[in-house]
Amino acid sequence: MHTLTLRPPTTPLNGHLRMGESEGPDRIYATSTHLVRGDRPWFPVMGEIHFTRYPRDSWREQLLSMRAGGIDVVSTYLFWHHHEENRGHFRFDGNRDLRAFLQVVAQCGLDAVVRIGPWSHGEARYGGFPEWVQHSGTRTRTDDPAYLELVQPYYARISTELDGLYHARGGPIVAVQIENELYDQPEHLCSLKHMAQDAGITPALWTATAWGMADLPADEFLPLYAGYPESPWDDAHPGWARHNRRHYFFTPLRDDHTVGADLRRKSAAGQGPALDRYPYATCELGGGVQVTYHRRPRIAADDVAALALTKIGCGSAWQGYYMYQGGSHVMDAATTMQESLDTGYPNDLPVVSYDFHAPLGEYGQVRPAYGLLRLQHHLLAAAGRELAPMPLVAPDETPEGLDDRDTLRWAVRTDGTSGMLFANTHQPGGEDLAAHSGVRFRLDGPAGPLELPTHPVDIPAGAYFAWPFRWPLPGGATLEWATAQLVTVLDDTVVLTRTAGIPVELVLSGVDADSVKGPHATPEDLGDGRTRVRVEAPGTDALIELGALRLLVLDEDTARHTAVGNLWGTRRLVVGHDLHIVPDGDLLHIECGPDGGSLLVHPAPAHPVGLRDERTGPGDSAPLRLREAGTSGVFARFEIDAPADVPKAGLVEVTTVTGPAPQRVGGPLHRAAAPTAEDYARAAAFRVDIEPEAFTGAHRLLLRLDWVGDAARAELDGILVADQYWNGDPWEIDLARHRDALTNGAELVLKLLPFDPAAKVYVPEDLRPTEPTLRVTSGSLVPVYRSAVTAAG
Repeated sequence: MHTLTLRPPTTPLNGHLRMGESEGPDRIYATSTHLVRGDRPWFPVMGEIHFTRYPRDSWREQLLSMRAGGIDVVSTYLFWHHHEENRGHFRFDGNRDLRAFLQVVAQCGLDAVVRIGPWSHGEARYGGFPEWVQHSGTRTRTDDPAYLELVQPYYARISTELDGLYHARGGPIVAVQIENELYDQPEHLCSLKHMAQDAGITPALWTATAWGMADLPADEFLPLYAGYPESPWDDAHPGWARHNRRHYFFTPLRDDHTVGADLRRKSAAGQGPALDRYPYATCELGGGVQVTYHRRPRIAADDVAALALTKIGCGSAWQGYYMYQGGSHVMDAATTMQESLDTGYPNDLPVVSYDFHAPLGEYGQVRPAYGLLRLQHHLLAAAGRELAPMPLVAPDETPEGLDDRDTLRWAVRTDGTSGMLFANTHQPGGEDLAAHSGVRFRLDGPAGPLELPTHPVDIPAGAYFAWPFRWPLPGGATLEWATAQLVTVLDDTVVLTRTAGIPVELVLSGVDADSVKGPHATPEDLGDGRTRVRVEAPGTDALIELGALRLLVLDEDTARHTAVGNLWGTRRLVVGHDLHIVPDGDLLHIECGPDGGSLLVHPAPAHPVGLRDERTGPGDSAPLRLREAGTSGVFARFEIDAPADVPKAGLVEVTTVTGPAPQRVGGPLHRAAAPTAEDYARAAAFRVDIEPEAFTGAHRLLLRLDWVGDAARAELDGILVADQYWNGDPWEIDLARHRDALTNGAELVLKLLPFDPAAKVYVPEDLRPTEPTLRVTSGSLVPVYRSAVTAAG
C-alpha cells in the first residue's frame, strides 16, 4: 500500500505583486499560488509560435490547430534584428507584422504573451540583437545609459504596435516578458520594465525567466520556469543528459540549472525567487528540442507528454511549451539569423530549420506529441479551475536520487479533500523505469481515509496518468475515485479514458446501483452509500447511464485522437483516426494523407454534413470525399476518402560524394562545427524531379527523405531553402511553399554529406554509423489534403 496524508493548502498571498488588473469583470491578477481571471482560478495552457518564422498566410490555420490542441494562450518572441536590422529603419510588414499577428490571435479566440526582449535568444543570431547593437561598444544587457538609449526607440515602436491590444481594453495580450535568461541583473530588469511602462506597454502580468537561480527583483515579475526532455546545448557526450532525469520525478523543485548554462559566464548570484510568493508557472516545457550540430537528440512523443503531465502533478499552475509550433529562420536579411559558432555562440544551428521536434512541425506537420498533449489539455480545460490552487503533496516514499528507477513515482494535488493522483513510470534515454504490480494507494486526511482501487492493479513501465478522487460531478454526484483520467464534460456527459491498460473502476456516491445502465458496466452496491462500477470494455460505446448523469469511458487510442470544441452550435467530441481535426464554429477543418481516415462526431450533427473545398491553388479540384458510415457507439461515423494515386519523386544523383566534411571545432566551448557552404563541394547532389501535377489538390506536398549521413541542405536554383542535421529522423520539406517556382522549371537539388564516426558529434548510439556513411534509403512525396466539413442549416 502506497500511503500519503492529505493536507489543505495554505491561504495564498494576494495583492503583493506589482502587477495585475484592478477592475473589470474579466480582470486578471496573480496570487502566490495561482492566477485568477474573472474572480475564478485560471490555469492557462500556452504554446510558443514565432510569427516571423512562419508564413503570414498560414498564421490563422496554425493558430486554429494550436487551439484545437488545447492551447489557449500564444506566446511569441520579438527578435530585434527582424524588426530593426538597420538602425532607425523599422520593419513590421509581411511576416514581421506583429500587430496583424496579434489581431489574428484575437480572431481565433486566443490570448497572447509577447516576449519583447530586447535580448531574446530563441537560437537567434546574437540573441536577436542587430549587428549595430551587438557591436555598439555599449555594455549590453545592463543599465549602461548608452545601451538603454538604443533600447528606448525600439520599445517605443513596439508600444505603437501593441496599442489597444491589451486584455484590459478587450485585446488578446495578457502578459509581457522582459528580456530572457538574465540571471544577475535585477536592477536592469526593473529598468527595462519601467522603460516599457513609460512607453505605454501596459499588460496585466509581467514575466521573466527564472531558471539558473536567477536573481529577479522581488514581486516585479512572475518567474517562469523550463523543463526539457533532452539538452542539445550540452556537450556531445554519449547517452542521455543525466540532469534531465529530474523532470520525470514529482518534486517541488521548479528550477533547471542547465537551461542556458552554456551561455552563463558564471553561477547565478542569487538563490532564485522566493517560491512562496509566486505560482508555479512555466514558459519552456519542451514541446521537443532543436538539434545542434554537435548534439542531436531524437525525441519520442511519450518523452514530451510524460514530462508535461509530471509538471502538472508537481504543482504547475501555468503550462507553457517551447516550441509548440516549429518554424524556419528568417532568410530575407543581410546576414544569417541563426545562432552559430561564427557569432561567438557555443552551438551551431541549422541555417534555415527551426523545427524543434515540435508537436506542430516546421511546415505544420502534426506529430504524435500533439495528440498526447491535447489529452492533458482536455483535462485542464475541464478541471483546471479546481486544480490550479491545489498544491503538490508528495508521499514519504520519495525516490533516492536521480538514478532511482525502482521507486514508484506518484504524488497528489489536493485541496485537502478532493484532488487528483498522478503517477509516472516513463523516462527517456533508454532508461526504462520499473513496472509495479499489486498497487493500491491510501490517502489519509480530514475527510477520512480513502483506499483505491478496490483490488490491486499493475502499473506498467511507460505509463503516466492522473486519476481523480472525491471529484464533484454534475448533478450532485461525487466520483470517489476512478482508475481512469478525466477528458471533458459535455453538458450531462462526463468523458473519461482508460489509462495504461489498467482496468477501469469507478466508485461513486450519490448514485444508486439500480440506476446504472450500460452495455459494458457492472454495478455493485458497496453498502455505504457508494456504488462501484466496473467498465469491462472502454470505447466509443461504453456509455453509462446514471439517471440524469452519463459517463462515457473511452479507450486510450480513441481518447488521444479526440478534439473538443464548439462546432455547429454546440460543444462536441470529435475523433479523427488518421485525420487532423480542427473545430472552428461552423466548420470542421480536416487534413489527411493519401490513405484518408475516419471521423467520429458526438453528439451527432442534426443536419446533413458535407465537404467544402479549401483550395490551395488555381485549377485544384476538391481532393477529399466524405461518406456516411453509420455509427460507432454513441458517435456518428464518417469515412474520408483521399486520392488513391500518390505522386512520385525522382532522385537523380548528379554529383557523387567525395568524403565527409573536415572536422573543425569552434566557439567558446570548442564544440564540433557544422560544415561550411564550401564543404558541400564534397557532398553528393541529387536533383529532385517532380511532375507539376503532383501538386494537384495537395494542401502540403512533403518531400520525405529517409537517409543516413551528417548534414544536408536543399537548394532551389542555387538558393538555400531547407537544411537538416541528421539524427535518425526523416527529413521533410514542404514543396508547396515553392510550388510556383517548381512548376515553372526551377531546379531543386539536395546536397548530402556523409557521417564521420570520428566526429565529436552525439547521435543516438543505436543509430551511430561505425564507418563514414552516406545512405539514401528512400525519397517519397507525401501529399496532405485539406477540406472543411460543414453541416447544412
